[in-house]
Amino acid sequence: MLTTKSIGPEPRLGYREPVLSQFEPGSFTNAVGLTNPGADRSAELLKGLVIPKDRFLLISIFGGNVEEYVEVAKKLALYGDGLELNLSCPHAKGYGMAMGQDPALVREIVAAVKTAVDVPIIPKLTPNVPNIVEIAQAAVAGGADGICAINTTNPECYEAHGHPILSNKLGGVSGKVILPTALRCVQEIHSAVDCPIIGCGGISSAEDVRSFQKAGASIIGIGSALVGMTTDDIADYFKVLSNELENGTEESSAETLVRYDINMNFRPVALVSNEYITDDICILTFDRKIEIHAGQFVFLWIPGLGEKPFSALVDDPFKLAVINLGAFTEECMALKPGVEAYVRGPYGNPVNPPKNSKIIAVAGGTGLAAVYQLARDFGNTEIFFGARSKERLYFVDEAAEVGNLHLATDDGSFGHHGVITELLEEYLKKMSEEELAALIFYNCGPAPMVRAAESLQRKYTSPEQIYNSIDYHTKCGVGICGACDAPDGRRLCVDGPFLDAADSSQ
Repeated sequence: MLTTKSIGPEPRLGYREPVLSQFEPGSFTNAVGLTNPGADRSAELLKGLVIPKDRFLLISIFGGNVEEYVEVAKKLALYGDGLELNLSCPHAKGYGMAMGQDPALVREIVAAVKTAVDVPIIPKLTPNVPNIVEIAQAAVAGGADGICAINTTNPECYEAHGHPILSNKLGGVSGKVILPTALRCVQEIHSAVDCPIIGCGGISSAEDVRSFQKAGASIIGIGSALVGMTTDDIADYFKVLSNELENGTEESSAETLVRYDINMNFRPVALVSNEYITDDICILTFDRKIEIHAGQFVFLWIPGLGEKPFSALVDDPFKLAVINLGAFTEECMALKPGVEAYVRGPYGNPVNPPKNSKIIAVAGGTGLAAVYQLARDFGNTEIFFGARSKERLYFVDEAAEVGNLHLATDDGSFGHHGVITELLEEYLKKMSEEELAALIFYNCGPAPMVRAAESLQRKYTSPEQIYNSIDYHTKCGVGICGACDAPDGRRLCVDGPFLDAADSSQ
């Protein structure tokens, strides 16, 4: 069974980053803010989803009143096997927990949705009530087909360097720290109502699963334990966990796969210089080295404003290339020397080009940051860098020192007159089949440019030789929020940032 992120009547951007913090290994606070594309767009996306017959898709929904729950339920019930009613989100004002603490309202919502659709209805309950049994009984009285327990516990505020980490300041608590609370709630609910229970909250091992089953859970939900895992890691984890449960083994092999080593701590950096390239591009230089390998990225955090991910243009001293694309990057453009900011990471997988291969690195925008370090560290690299005009080309002298640099501008003000893929095709046409077979491509930048580069490269080489890093919206950096998912379902932050084109869907 797979449960979606919660979907509401209208699109919601949610809160600015940071949206997730780890206050101890395996324990987190989060305040995403019910980010979702809205019921109509979600219905369009879900319509194209093929659910295997041996799988169950539980679509989570929310609303601000009874009518909104019914409206969303009617739009989405056709595309899943059941509906989870989010009556427990602790940090979105007017939603979730605000409604799930009132037994009469819980019963009314469940009854209204149950009447409106013909799929199982499973309310997700908050532990942040004096008596969760009372809420569960109200849900069952309203017609609930099951109960999901629990959502995150009371919102908390954790700080780093004297500043609240989450942009919302308060975030619901999840992970290992809430397991005892979740277990108690499942026991209490099971003793009071006769319906299936989905138990969740801090579960990571076979021992945890057995404890919840003994407490009365029919189905087990796992979320926080997957932090930091790649898509392949998750598949391996569930395979190991299932085998342990089926065989009744006592060892916790699955637990050893949980990434308790994920580092989400912030380290201070002080700005030394802010060099403007144009009125919307700058290079920030900080006062120290950061540990990062080619292909990885870090988050820059400015307390009170938020955080964003960046490839390091240079690691020693730490430099960032910034293009003004919104509130956060606009603030970065205005930073003055001496300002203290904070860095967390690195995240993502370092690149590992095959030995003796020739690298073709194609970049646009801030994508040069990722490919510059790649060329510097591995050599034997052709760098293709494109921009709209000459004044938007930056770091070209430094790039030319580490690779053979090919430049293109849309307006012809410098280098090739046209897009960078035209220049790339001229280069590839001159190569022999043997030379083409030795190439490895790394494309980094905006989606249209990367897709155009990949399409061209497929004409001359195989997809196994192509790796893409697209500027998807990355929020948590550890694979749990889903914001940076590629069209094929892989998450840029843990499966990439350079994704193998051989595994992608065109």
